[in-house]
Amino acid sequence: MVTKRSAKDYILDVFLIIIYGLFTLICIFPFYFILMNTISDNAAVASGQVLFFPTGIHFTNYLQVFQLRGLHNAAIVSVARTVIGTLVAVAGASLMGYAISKPEYWARKFWYRFIIVTMYFNAGLIPWILNMRTLGLANSFLAYILPAISIPFYIILVKTYIESIPTALEEAAEIDGAGYLKRYLMIALPLSKPILATIAVFSAVAQWNSFMDTVYLMTDESLFTLQFVLYRYLNEASQLAELMRRNTSFGDVIASRAITPVAVRFTVASVTIVPILLTYPFFQRYFEKGIMLGAVKG
Repeated sequence: MVTKRSAKDYILDVFLIIIYGLFTLICIFPFYFILMNTISDNAAVASGQVLFFPTGIHFTNYLQVFQLRGLHNAAIVSVARTVIGTLVAVAGASLMGYAISKPEYWARKFWYRFIIVTMYFNAGLIPWILNMRTLGLANSFLAYILPAISIPFYIILVKTYIESIPTALEEAAEIDGAGYLKRYLMIALPLSKPILATIAVFSAVAQWNSFMDTVYLMTDESLFTLQFVLYRYLNEASQLAELMRRNTSFGDVIASRAITPVAVRFTVASVTIVPILLTYPFFQRYFEKGIMLGAVKG
C-alpha cells in the first residue's frame, strides 16, 4: 500500500536532511581538521592559517614521527593488546552472559546483582595497583589482557540480547539431546553476532586508547603501548620538534616543512585516531542492530 505524501512531508524530509547533514559535518570536521593540519605547511599551521583546505601539502611530519624511538615496538604492543584483549572480552562476555540468561543457573539473581554492583562500586586506584602487583602482573603483558575477561557492562549486554532470542529454538535443540555447550555454540553464539560485534567495537576502542595501566604498571619499555609513548612525546612536543629538526634524516628540510610543536601534536593525534576509525566501518552494520535489539528487554 502506497501512502500519498504531501508537500509538508517533503519539506520535513528536506529539513531533517539538512539538520542531520550539518550534525554529521560537525562530527567529522575535527578529524578532517587534524588531518589537514598534519599535511599542510607547518608555518601556516603554527600561525593558525589552515582551517578548511590544506596549503603546501607534504607528508614530512608523518615520516619524521614514524622514526621516533620505540614507536614501532609500541605499535606492535598496542595492536596485540587490542586484538587479543578484544577476543578475550568477547569470549568472556558471551560465555558469562549466556550462563546468566538461564533461569536454572545456580544463584542466578545473586550473581547477576553482584555483577551489576561492581559497575558502580570499586576499591579505588591504589588497591587496584597493589592487587595487580601482588598478582605478578606488573611488567607483564597479561596485565593488558586478564582484566578484559569479565567486564560487567558487556556481560549485561549479552545477557539482555540472548533473552530476546526465542526460547523455542533452544527448547527444540534440547529435545534433540543438545546440552548447554552445544546450544551455546550452535544457536546462541551465531544469533548473537550483532551484540558481539558491538562489544568488539567497544573493547577495541577501549584497548587501543588505554594507556593508564601502562603508566601505573609498566617500567619495561618493551611493554609500552603506542598511546603511552605518543602521550610522552605529546607532552614534550617542543623539545621533540627541536630534536627532529636537528636529527632529521631527510636532508635539509625547507622552512615551511620544518616540524613545529603544533605539527607534532596534530600528527601524534592523527596517528592514534586513524587506525581505530578505519576499523569501525567493518562493524558498523552490526553495531546499530546489536544496540537496538539488546535494548528490548532488561
